[in-house]
Amino acid sequence: MTELSYLSAAELSTVGTPALWAVTIAGVLALLVLDFLVTRRPHEVSLKEALGWSAFYVALPLAFGVWVWSRYGSELGVQYLTGYLVEKSLSVDNLFVFMLLLAAFAVPAVLAQRVLLYGIAGALVLRAVFIALGAAALQTLDFAFLLFAIILIVTAVKLLRDALSGHEQEVDINKMRSVKVLRRVMPVVDEYQGTRMTVRQNGRRALTPLALVVVAVFATDVVFAVDSVPAVYGITEDPYLVFATNAFALLGLRALYFVLHAALSRLVHLSYGLAVILAFIGVKLGLHWAHGIWPGVPQIPTLASLGVIIGILVVVTLTSLRATRDREPGDTGVVAERH
Repeated sequence: MTELSYLSAAELSTVGTPALWAVTIAGVLALLVLDFLVTRRPHEVSLKEALGWSAFYVALPLAFGVWVWSRYGSELGVQYLTGYLVEKSLSVDNLFVFMLLLAAFAVPAVLAQRVLLYGIAGALVLRAVFIALGAAALQTLDFAFLLFAIILIVTAVKLLRDALSGHEQEVDINKMRSVKVLRRVMPVVDEYQGTRMTVRQNGRRALTPLALVVVAVFATDVVFAVDSVPAVYGITEDPYLVFATNAFALLGLRALYFVLHAALSRLVHLSYGLAVILAFIGVKLGLHWAHGIWPGVPQIPTLASLGVIIGILVVVTLTSLRATRDREPGDTGVVAERH
């Protein structure tokens, strides 16, 4: 294993030159601005519109992967594609939580994509922070890989335990810590006021329900960032590729939500698959750390990791569809409490 403690930030990144970082960040910001322009007038998203944007946000990262492959070789190309697949898989779990929150807060259909976009923007900022922290840890801590491995394995155990509990997931907004804090700070009106976060009521500034759901989504973004960044560092040590895979996986979530909204409830075994994937990557990281101390310890090649991850996702998708083949259309299985 490379002695990461002695590497500079520039040396740690094989792909990300300062110019490429600048272009990529500018491109991500431009895409976010474009999405905000698309959603500036609240409207219900048609399947045709969602499919069009989803196709764009799938083609873009794949085209970028082809460029990485041709420019930097197959090894980094496979690392990027594997990392993107892992992040996209975890982002589907994001979508399911977003679906629960939108139902719990009774978000009007015309405002759903604006809430999702705020969540995506917040997630991008948090991922950037965690990616920078992860890169710093890899440079300064000899046991960083072991720490990441433990985080992933603990997360996998929690996911598996929750999946095995057999209880339907539910969200009670009155029990959410972020909502309790906001209600102590400012009054909250009962009705949505379009895309407005605050309104003036009885001469006093008050929050709208939209502000509450956006903050709740941000809070869940923190949890997902803790899981996803170590997971992709288990695939590639290059901070630029880590950022690129996260950015591409997140940018397409708004459109993907409306494409998969009905299908999300049928992916009943997704949590099992994600638990296995996170545990597998945790083991991979642990072996990588151990190899640096004991060279005889084997490592798991990235190409093998790609095959394992694809296999797991295919299996849980097929078993989920089989298990829910008799489910009535419109039966989401989502339980949301609102008082």
